[in-house]
Amino acid sequence: MTTLLVIAKQPLPGRVKTRLTPPFTPQEAASLAEAALADTLAAAARTPASRHVLVLDGEPGPWLAPGFEVVPQTAGGLDERLAAAFAACSGPALLIGMDTPQVTPELLAPALRWDGHGAWFGPAADGGFWALGLAAPDPALLLGVPMSRPDTGAVQYGRLRAAGLRVGALPELRDVDTAEDARQVAAQAPGTRFAVRHAELTAAVSGAGA
Repeated sequence: MTTLLVIAKQPLPGRVKTRLTPPFTPQEAASLAEAALADTLAAAARTPASRHVLVLDGEPGPWLAPGFEVVPQTAGGLDERLAAAFAACSGPALLIGMDTPQVTPELLAPALRWDGHGAWFGPAADGGFWALGLAAPDPALLLGVPMSRPDTGAVQYGRLRAAGLRVGALPELRDVDTAEDARQVAAQAPGTRFAVRHAELTAAVSGAGA
């Protein structure tokens, strides 16, 4: 069975979603991040993995879904933190972030059935990736991959292929980084906490400008 890892940062104003400010305030950006994290954890909790682990920078809050083990992120760059999360798993593991509140158990389900795949890869619209699965977690597959760049996904995918792994493809999703990302993701997933919170915030802005 597969360990499902969610890597996240405690949604505190000024520490998360800083590219949403402006138009949102730091407090509003943090509330959107909290909604996205709650949606992500809820979807992950409904996904039938053997373990559900939140790899957290910060402290857990009321948004934490039941059934999650919480472990602290290690120090270092994002590549080092992702590598350490995988290194703590003794068997197959699938890692996702907190920036895709539109994720569902149905989207994740294929990556829990390895069927000869050595890896699963979910590309992000900004050139990164939102999901990475490894049948045999190896930190060397991540260490040194440049993060938060338009070619991050391509470099990571190339690492997997260069290692001789058969890579399964998950659908491309949009990370929530900018206000336009937030608008598009909220429209794609109208039933989520994220979409509800986004609608509340944008309605307040529209009302203030009326």
